Amino acid sequence: MPRHTLLVLAHPRTDSLTVQVADLVHARLKDGGETVDVLDLYAEGFDPVLRPADEPDWENREKEYSPEVHAHMDRVLAADDIVIVFPVWWMAPPAVLKGWIDRVWNYGFAYGRSRPRLAAKRMLWLALMGNAEAEIEELGLSTVLDLQLRVAVSLFCGIEDSSVEIVYGTELSGVPRALRPQRVRELLESAEESLNGALPR
Repeated sequence: MPRHTLLVLAHPRTDSLTVQVADLVHARLKDGGETVDVLDLYAEGFDPVLRPADEPDWENREKEYSPEVHAHMDRVLAADDIVIVFPVWWMAPPAVLKGWIDRVWNYGFAYGRSRPRLAAKRMLWLALMGNAEAEIEELGLSTVLDLQLRVAVSLFCGIEDSSVEIVYGTELSGVPRALRPQRVRELLESAEESLNGALPR
């Protein structure tokens, strides 16, 4: 049976580098014979605001969450692999992605059970950061992102086969326009290398 991937995208512009990376990931998975469910959080109009209907009830792990959240839970459950492609803003994922985790990766579903429902999945957080790798590493910000996502989300929900990969230097404003196409190709190659390393065929 081919593997099935939930590909989550979090960027508002369809012409962004983030979308180009997600398109590359989609094509690579399809070329490998896998099936892909593309979840474009902005395009689908996902509401990231946690309201009482989706607030965890610590005394009832069987709480029935909202229909929208249950539909997203079904998509997570159906996946063998989860790949999340997103830009890093203010050293964190976009609010829409954070809200998706808040609402969908909820108590009784993603965590709070003796046998984690998501434990058998593989997960890749593929982040795009504007600064050069040396600058990010000097500040320790890649470690912060790893703790936020791989440890505090994936591992907490029982997913041990998880990694955070970063495509560095994605800010193109300082690159002369004539050189930008080549720089974009280099960044896409970097993203593909990260994907191949984290989710080998």
